[in-house]
Amino acid sequence: MERQQGIWPTILLVDDDEIVRDTIKQVLEISEFHVTTANNVSEAIHLIDTESFDVLISDLHMPGAGDGFTVISAMRHKHPNAVTLLFTGYPALKEAMDAILLQADEILVKPMPIPEMVALIRERLDKRSARPASCTERVATILEREATTTITEWLCRVKEDRELSCIALNNEQRTGHLPQLIRELVYRLRVPRSLGTKLVSEGAVMHGKVRRSQGYSIPMIIEESRILQVSIFHTLQTNLKIVDFSLLLIDVMTIADECDSQLKQTIVSFSEKSGRLAA
Repeated sequence: MERQQGIWPTILLVDDDEIVRDTIKQVLEISEFHVTTANNVSEAIHLIDTESFDVLISDLHMPGAGDGFTVISAMRHKHPNAVTLLFTGYPALKEAMDAILLQADEILVKPMPIPEMVALIRERLDKRSARPASCTERVATILEREATTTITEWLCRVKEDRELSCIALNNEQRTGHLPQLIRELVYRLRVPRSLGTKLVSEGAVMHGKVRRSQGYSIPMIIEESRILQVSIFHTLQTNLKIVDFSLLLIDVMTIADECDSQLKQTIVSFSEKSGRLAA
């Protein structure tokens, strides 16, 4: 039977197991779905960004950066009306996930009989117009919107610190580095990279030079960075009702990784007589 993209519902199938992927694809096409496949998270996100889909079927556990949650979240943001189905091979995990806030329409347990899966897809497609609008936001969006609040809280915490407050600075001198550091952090969250990726932070390099001229010590810089992470996580805590939980864990890990990277570059810049970042 000839496939008719645009007439048949379109499905993005994401699974790193080639046999499973090809088998499900063939059966779904026989059932009059147009199926595009991806074998990892990066490939899936690229397809989501460049093509339109009615349905996403994704495995939960996949090698490399990200997982099924990452794919589900990307689909929700790009194609909010798409039906999203998440596969797991662990029945006990299904019960746990059903009890928490997820963006998937349904959690499926492998192996699932194909007729049941086809029937579920059709049922969900029929009902998708009744789905309530999602009001969740990515961590990056929240931090970008609440940057001023985060900086204000950071400043209050710093002023309460006896050691940090002993250096006489006005508010602008004390917080001048933060908008750039937060912008770089938001960019890192929106353009995922493997943890440990080394990116030059212009804000951190300049911060090290400025703090040296202001008479700071390295322990003081470290404490400032710790307070920044506390302020960032407090901002997320106050916005917990709208946080996109599907990517929360990886975003929190990215925040810690980027803040540590910025801190290291600040210290290197602070310590070098030339004020230049070492290669």
